[in-house]
This record gives sequence, C-alpha cells and structure tokens, in this order.
Amino acid sequence: MDLDYGSGYENFRQSVRAFLEKNRLPDAPQGEREFRQRAVEAGFVHRAVPRRYGGSEQPADPIEAQIIREEFARARAPAEAPGNANGPRMVVPTLLQWGTEEQKRHFIPPTLTGEYLWAQGYSEPNAGSDLAALRTRGELVGAEWVINGQKIWSSLAHQCNFLFALVRTEPAAPKHDGLSYLLLDMRQPGVKVRRVKQITGGAQFCEIFLDDARTPASWLVGTRGRGWEVSRTTLQHERTGIGGADVLALFDKLVALARSTRRQGRCALEDPVIQERLVSLEARVRSLAYSSYRAFSMRSQNQDPGVIELMTKLILTHINHEVAALARDLMGEHFMLAPLEAQSAPANIRASGPQKWNNLFMGSLALGMGGGTSNIQRNIIAERGLGLPRDPAHRS
Repeated sequence: MDLDYGSGYENFRQSVRAFLEKNRLPDAPQGEREFRQRAVEAGFVHRAVPRRYGGSEQPADPIEAQIIREEFARARAPAEAPGNANGPRMVVPTLLQWGTEEQKRHFIPPTLTGEYLWAQGYSEPNAGSDLAALRTRGELVGAEWVINGQKIWSSLAHQCNFLFALVRTEPAAPKHDGLSYLLLDMRQPGVKVRRVKQITGGAQFCEIFLDDARTPASWLVGTRGRGWEVSRTTLQHERTGIGGADVLALFDKLVALARSTRRQGRCALEDPVIQERLVSLEARVRSLAYSSYRAFSMRSQNQDPGVIELMTKLILTHINHEVAALARDLMGEHFMLAPLEAQSAPANIRASGPQKWNNLFMGSLALGMGGGTSNIQRNIIAERGLGLPRDPAHRS
C-alpha cells in the first residue's frame, strides 16, 4: 500500500508549513481571530464555503484537506473558533445545501467567526433513538413559527445563542413527513436551558425547554414538512466528524500506558492476558485505519466509498470503548480517581494521567448514542449500504 501523497501534494504540504511558520499563533484571543482570517485568505480554512459568505472558496480536494488537517494539528493551530464545532461542521454545510440566499448571508459569516454558536435540537425525552418520534410542535402564526416542546442531550447549549431544531409542523402527516427544520434565537423569554450533570461530574449536556418560543417564518430551512431530508445532511456531517478520530494515536497511548504500568512486580506488557487483549485490539485498530485509507483514496478519485465509510463510526465507537476499558483495567485502583471534568475544576486545567483515561472511559459510553445510536447505525449500514429490506414495522 503506497501512502505517499506524491510530489505535488508534498509541495502543497510545504506551503502549509511555511504559512504556519510565518503566522505563529499569538496568545491573545484577538490574535487567534486574526490568525484564522489570514488562514482563510490563504485558502487553508473553510475551503468549501464561498468567499461571499466568509470562506476561502477552494476547489474540493480531499488530499489537500487532509494535509491541512495534519499540519494544523501538528502546529496546534486553530481552524475553527473555540466552542464552535456545531456551526462550521454541521450548520454551515446544511445551509449551503438547503438554505436560502438570505439565510446563507445572515448566518454563515458570523458562524464561521464564532459570533454565532449553535446548539442542536434533535433528541427528546421519551423518544428513545427514534428521532422521527419527536413531539415538539411548531405552528405558523402570521409571519412567525410558535414552538412548544423539549429537547435534550444538546451539548453546550448553555453557551449557545442559536438553535437548529427538528419540529413537528404537520401533525396529521406520517411521522417522517411531518417534520420541519427551523433555526431559532435562544436568547428569548420562551427558551430555557438546564444543564444535565453527567457521570464524569461535568455538565456539558443540556435540556432545552421551548414555551411559546418564536422564530421568523423565513428561518425555515428547506421545504416545510421535509425537515427529515434536511436533517440527514446535518447528521451526515456529524457522523463524519465522529468517525475521523486518530485511532492509531489513541492505541499508541494505550501501549505506552501498559509499558509504564506494573502488575505483580512486572511490566504489564509481559502479562499474557494483557498481550492477548492488546494484539486483538490492534488488529481491529489497524483494520479500521486501513479501511479509512481506502475510503480516503476512493474519495480522492471521486469514487463513493459506500458501506466502507458508513461503518467507520460504528466500529470506532466499539474500539474507543475497548481501549478505555483496557486502560481502566491497567490502572486498577488509580482509575477510581474522580474525573477532572467536575464543575468545580478550574477551566484552564486539563485532565492528565489516570483522570484523562477515566474521562475517556466515561465518555466512550456516550459514543454509542452521539450522532445516532449504534443500532440505528447498523440499520443505516444494512439498508443503505447493503440494500437489505427495512423492517416492516418501520416502513411508515
């Protein structure tokens, strides 16, 4: 397998490195904003976004995009405004595909700069993993939508000023056909946010209560009652982000932990049980990595990876959990340390050592739900990837 990008792309890598060397990141937040603006002007950030909306409007090139990700990560340079993942990665691609010109000009530029921070309004209490079972209602009254209902598991919603949400606007229609995709200003009396304390001790997830909340009729994205189609675009980008983790680097950290851990007076790597678990896990880690290389190569040749790419998020979910579980067993009693994500922890302190692995283990339990549950992901693989028939009970 030849993993070399070729001389032309390696020259592009050198241009990215030269930019990062010349534009070293200042410590001040204002300096970070200026850095991102220079990166946009150089064509390295927000490449898929037209210039009139604040992007760099570059031709689609998966290999160049991958090189930029690698070099920005190596330099620890910010490609996005802090705390703004939902906006550039989910809302912006959705608006580019489905939004009106007015919506694009109004929302995309301040989203890219971090002025607009977005919460996701999909999941609801009592709906389980069936997103189409949501009950939040939207009624068109004059030139406004009036919205009532509740959303949950919305990450960092307490810090956000806008919400993108699926709302039931056609109650008489079949459940998938009665949904609309609405944008909503969260800084209004009809919106209340309550943080949910997590098993890690932190409170990143939130509940959102909508009580006669209002939004302009023009903030409907796509066609009324066809929000399910729009939401699939958003979820596609969410799952792509989840599936892009550097699993090889994570496994290397696990091996380093095993090498530094002693069990019964000897290095944990000498324990045959640990060896067997590491070998089994490495086989799956490398299988996933090489499958990702294959999908990447296909995209670079304008080919559809199909079911290969659909499987990434599901497999990565299981691998992350097993890596964290083995780390838990290696650390033994040290794993009982309280996670550092507790609300009392200073914001400028990052978890390290046992506490970092503890947080990873607790967080890995949620990966099977974020971006669509693992069972839903299996259905997607079966139906869209393998062409298997849908369950008769869910064909409505």
